[in-house]
Amino acid sequence: MKDKVIGLAHGSGGRKTARLIRELFLAYLGNPILERLEDAAEFPSDRGRIALTTDSHVVYPLFFPGGNIGKLAVCGTLNDLAVKGARPRFMTAGFVLRAGMSMDVLERIVRSMGEELNKAGVQLIAGDTKVIEKGKVDDCYITTTGFGALEHSKTFAPERIEEGDVILVSGNIGNHETAVLLARGDFGFEHKIESDIANVWPLVERLIEAGVDVKAMRDPTRGGLATTLNELASAAGLGMIIKEADVPFSLPVKGTAELLGLDPYYLASEGRLIAIVAKDHAERALEVLKAEPLGKNAKAIGEVRDGPEGLWLETLLGSERPLLVLEGEQLPRIC
Repeated sequence: MKDKVIGLAHGSGGRKTARLIRELFLAYLGNPILERLEDAAEFPSDRGRIALTTDSHVVYPLFFPGGNIGKLAVCGTLNDLAVKGARPRFMTAGFVLRAGMSMDVLERIVRSMGEELNKAGVQLIAGDTKVIEKGKVDDCYITTTGFGALEHSKTFAPERIEEGDVILVSGNIGNHETAVLLARGDFGFEHKIESDIANVWPLVERLIEAGVDVKAMRDPTRGGLATTLNELASAAGLGMIIKEADVPFSLPVKGTAELLGLDPYYLASEGRLIAIVAKDHAERALEVLKAEPLGKNAKAIGEVRDGPEGLWLETLLGSERPLLVLEGEQLPRIC
């Protein structure tokens, strides 16, 4: 390992995270399933195709406009299953709590988890709790594992992506990271930005039912739209270009990013879907997404091309600039 100590950037989803995974974890723990590095792992069983994912949630603050760590833990886990095409069925949760944490705060978090699980028709079937002495941790960290079933014969994977495929997003980008940033109160802004946290499985289910030829799906969490599309382009060995005029940002998100010197293409979302679809299915895919409340602002934002590799942005002036994977991150602990 080039780095001698762990820093916040190793958890960002950027270049340092990728190096940590490839040079340390895969070096000792690698196997054909893990080495695919997908949001959820698919593996066969006697009862059909199953998907499994695990995630840890360390967001600060615990509560922010539009959500809290409990809602985030559930939706984030369900979304990792959904973008693999798996219907979420079961979940487990482990809690690390600080001695002295308010019981009322913990109840609010657990209640929100129950509400999201009930809406999704998912059962929590196992859990664990550990308590750490004061001063050692924040109030609450949550680790989750999700189990899902692939109830169809479709495959969603980067190797299916081809030149000419269309890049779709299901709604405005970057609301989650912006909401968390402003909730920390470091800038004194008055704002009404809410996190976009949501379970995207209903969107995925509708696309599958409609027979849309979806090649691959991801949710743009850590590293935002730019990092997620870079990962897909790299895995496919192709280039991608998105148009500045077509990427949907709300005015408050874009304005906040400009004021703080942040690049909005790297702002995380927790309730948005990226879908790479065959060109002749793009119009139908948009119709399906827009018919759902969560997908009402869906847009086609670009396409896949043969080269150059990586992700490129077509600016409003018609020029192109690369959107690279960041070395670290713009804001730590957003999920």
